[in-house]
Amino acid sequence: MKKILLLNGPNLNLLGQREPGIYGSETLEVLESHVKKIGNTNGIEVTCFQSNHEGALIDQLHEANALRFDGVILNPGAFTHYSYAIRDAIAAIDVPVIEVHISNVHAREEFRHHSVISAVTRGQIVGLGIRGYELAVYALKD
Repeated sequence: MKKILLLNGPNLNLLGQREPGIYGSETLEVLESHVKKIGNTNGIEVTCFQSNHEGALIDQLHEANALRFDGVILNPGAFTHYSYAIRDAIAAIDVPVIEVHISNVHAREEFRHHSVISAVTRGQIVGLGIRGYELAVYALKD
């Protein structure tokens, strides 16, 4: 059975409460449950982790590599735009990472248009709501 790590960064613990017009009304728990169900249907075990702390996300990336996960789905939140430490952690591991954003970051404020992380990921999915996470599972399935 394949193993995928689902990592959600800062403020994603507030899904369903924080700016529902942008991020939707689904909670993080609903999102995680949905991704686990899609994974199980496709023979993939999904492990979920959320943190508002950069170092905790980096530790999880390192752990995914050490435990030989088959992929990581990462929504780095605002760390997308400035965390060279997360970028370097992704570059240092052998596990493919798909970057996911619920909103279309390219249609929002200027500072959100650039990702320092995308250059070291397998791909980036933006603006498709929580469906983007589902697509990331399929991208990592093969």
